[in-house]
Amino acid sequence: MKSDLFAGEHLAEAATFPGMSLQNAKSVKYVVNGEMHARQGSMIAFRGDLAFERKGQGIGGMLKRAVTGEGLALMAVRGQGEAWFAHEAQNCFIVEIEQGDALTVNGRNVLCFDPTLSYEIKTVKGAGMTGGGLFNSVFSGYGKIALVCEGAPIVIPVAPQAPVFVDTDAVVGWSERLHPSLHRSQSLGSMMRGGSGEAVQLKLEGEGFVIVRPSERTALKASAN
Repeated sequence: MKSDLFAGEHLAEAATFPGMSLQNAKSVKYVVNGEMHARQGSMIAFRGDLAFERKGQGIGGMLKRAVTGEGLALMAVRGQGEAWFAHEAQNCFIVEIEQGDALTVNGRNVLCFDPTLSYEIKTVKGAGMTGGGLFNSVFSGYGKIALVCEGAPIVIPVAPQAPVFVDTDAVVGWSERLHPSLHRSQSLGSMMRGGSGEAVQLKLEGEGFVIVRPSERTALKASAN
């Protein structure tokens, strides 16, 4: 049988090195040699001798989603083999974190990550947001993390004296050395009149980068009501 499916990004060829790699724009392949962590329910296929264990609030923990504070359950994948991960056909991309660096990430965008990475929950506090703040997980150590978002991600450099303002619903993550705060772009009078729907942004100052998705699903729904 001949088909274009048996070539290029469609064909899952035998692994040549351990760890994660992009299978295609919508999925990640992870060659497991010991253990790794992934978003619960994100495994779409595997081969080899692998076991999947749900993680509680211990070492696996819970990743809190931005704004809502909802939890994201993780699972540990152990053994020898290959596994493929995806989430709702969203775009996948990989970020490599080096020793001494850190990345703060919205929990809803986490797909899978190396066991050499650790994380802690932090909050950007401020009024005017549902739940009273922005919950993110800060990943540190060394290794790779696979993230997902709707559409192709946009990476915006941040330079000193030139802060970047991003929509709180569109932000995926940013380099931890940046200083985040909440910023109001509308006056009280404008908000009382209905405003533009862009009342509060996340302000990022310092030197680094921020990752955003080209989608504002929550904002669009709100403006449609």
